[in-house]
Amino acid sequence: MNTLKQGLKTGLLTTWKLGKIIFPITLIVTMLSQTVVMDWLTRVLSPFMSYIGLSGESAIPLVLGNFLNLYAAIGAMLTMDLTVKEVFILAVMLSFSHNLFVESAVAKQVGLRISVVLVVRIGLALVSAWMIHLIWQGGSEKASYGFVPSGGTENIEGYGAIALYGVESAIIGILQLAAIVIPIMIFIQIMKDLHWLPVFSRWMTPFTKLLGIHPNTSTTLAAGLTFGLAYGAGVMIQAVKEDGVKKKDLYLVFIFLVACHAVVEDTLIFAPLGIPLWPLLLVRVVTAILLTIAVAIVWNRIERKQEADDSKANTYSESSKKVSSGD
Repeated sequence: MNTLKQGLKTGLLTTWKLGKIIFPITLIVTMLSQTVVMDWLTRVLSPFMSYIGLSGESAIPLVLGNFLNLYAAIGAMLTMDLTVKEVFILAVMLSFSHNLFVESAVAKQVGLRISVVLVVRIGLALVSAWMIHLIWQGGSEKASYGFVPSGGTENIEGYGAIALYGVESAIIGILQLAAIVIPIMIFIQIMKDLHWLPVFSRWMTPFTKLLGIHPNTSTTLAAGLTFGLAYGAGVMIQAVKEDGVKKKDLYLVFIFLVACHAVVEDTLIFAPLGIPLWPLLLVRVVTAILLTIAVAIVWNRIERKQEADDSKANTYSESSKKVSSGD
């Protein structure tokens, strides 16, 4: 009973902490999406689309996906006459970069710089699109969509209706957060009380070792891969407090998760677009692994160089003291 109470308490506190960020951002962005601001952003971005193999109207799902969520972006894409190549490029870009305001703000609560999160996510989206555009010469046929999902974009008129729509979207976002975070926290508390976490960490050791991070990040990795970046952040907030996760591991885990999170939901969500899902999943997983390993290697080299420089400085200082005392 204590386990359930503690897990529920932790889940509610985490939901409250993240909800204070998610609610106002969701409210503001959802309301802005119903104004001329969204049209203006689309017009600004349109001239740059050709560099990554996209038509001007492709800016609409990109803006919606990054400002709102994947559902809004896919809802917009299903109304457009896009080629197979354009649909695949958009799917890859949006899998790396979506819901930027909420997920970046949540990452900040863990202690990460928003600039790092934005550079990694937007950078991966742009580079991947540019490479697909250069390498893939096919896909010029019109895309044939599978089925239309429920939801998508809505056109709301009137300030009162827009405000109500924003509040409803924000409340639904918080309820969705609570519905996932609270069970996760209860499950983690059960794992702690039954001493399963050390076993789970050992199972994940080969993978965390490959990425260059410590095993005490395994729970966060699993939560982020399964449920998403925001929920992985919720677990990480607890891990930082209780497991003593280092700053370096914190960044490496989030670099991995910004490239590859919610792999089941965020992959299946593109099914209505009629594109092959395995290549999309493979691009995300391989990119996340290679990027995290590369950053870990560079970080380790910088640390070793810093340690060597510090050691030389200490040796020089000690030598200077001996010479001075000898005089």
